[in-house]
Amino acid sequence: MKHHIIVKFNDKVSDKAALMSGIETLFSRWAEVEGVHGCALIPNCVERPNRYDLMIVLDMDKEALPRWDACEIHHTWKDDFGVYVGSKAIFDCE
Repeated sequence: MKHHIIVKFNDKVSDKAALMSGIETLFSRWAEVEGVHGCALIPNCVERPNRYDLMIVLDMDKEALPRWDACEIHHTWKDDFGVYVGSKAIFDCE
C-alpha cells in the first residue's frame, strides 16, 4: 500500500529548504523498518497560502503500518518535526 503524509508547515518555519533537508535525512532511513519498500518526499512546486508544502509517500505492506507507527523514525518525525507542522492529512491506498 501507499501511506501518504501530506504536510503544511506552520509560521515557525522560516527556512523550508533547511527543514526539508532534515526531513530527507530522517526518512532516508526508511529501509530500517521491515515491510517498508520505499519512500518518496515530494515538495509542493507552487507557493500559495492554500497549498500544502510536502507529501511523503511510503510504499509498504499493510502489515508494516504498526511497525512504522512504533519505529524510531516515526517517533523522531513527530517529536522533532511536529512543532513545525500546522496541519497534515494521512491517506492510505492500494
